[in-house]
Amino acid sequence: MTERHAFRAMGTEIELLVDCGGDAEAQLAAAEAEFHRLEALLSRFREDSELSRLNAAGSLDAGPDLVRVVELALAAHERSRGLFDPTVHDAVVAAGYDRSFELVPPEDDEWAGAPMPMDRHGHRPMAIHVSRARIELSAGVRIDLGGIAKGYAAERAAEVLASAGPCLVNAGGDIATRGGSWPVGVETAGEPLTLELSHGSALATSGRDRRRWRRNGYELHHLIDPRTGAPSAGDLLRVTVVAADAVDAEVAAKALFLVGADRAADDANASGMPAVLVTNNGHTILAGGLG
Repeated sequence: MTERHAFRAMGTEIELLVDCGGDAEAQLAAAEAEFHRLEALLSRFREDSELSRLNAAGSLDAGPDLVRVVELALAAHERSRGLFDPTVHDAVVAAGYDRSFELVPPEDDEWAGAPMPMDRHGHRPMAIHVSRARIELSAGVRIDLGGIAKGYAAERAAEVLASAGPCLVNAGGDIATRGGSWPVGVETAGEPLTLELSHGSALATSGRDRRRWRRNGYELHHLIDPRTGAPSAGDLLRVTVVAADAVDAEVAAKALFLVGADRAADDANASGMPAVLVTNNGHTILAGGLG
């Protein structure tokens, strides 16, 4: 028997599924509580969160979850050669995403981009330093952990829920699993595609088609290209990837989205990472062993 529980956290709808032979009420409640606990620590929209206090003060003796997510973000920055960049906070805010998304006005006045500083090699310098529990930011730097925090929370909740049986956690498209085999529908430019997640694999989607708004006649979205400090203007509408866990899937989906369709397909094929790429002009590209 599969039990389902849904609620809202981290600005999105959360769905928990667990295949169990008995009552999983306690595990479902604990998995939901884990989402709310992590949101209270990692949200940039809560003034009292650890992340907000770090951004305000520039340094913090942080708890283990914030330290771990920052370390994951730093590793992702290195792995993606700077495409995944947690220091785009001010650029996201400048584009208009300065409050929880349901409160963002769909139309408003003109916006000002926030160019990101580059080093002499054309790379973004990383301005976050972690030493044990101490996190320090360079002067004027603030961080946004939205996507990677959601993937982390999905993985943590799946760990909690797995004690009841094979499970799936869907955090607004960031999906973590434990045990079992789970068919997951993926949007394409045409008919939906079904991918099977098994052996604890995960899935994430990054796209410009959900969280978007208009400023001075321009359509903007939340996926900032750190090379420009502005919402990405590439040729992809949406990217979905399958990876070993939800954090890796989240990072890979964003990095592939930012590089554009041709390079994204090449990168997914080279790494063997299953990816569904949907272009702005309505084409679907299957890469990384799909198709």
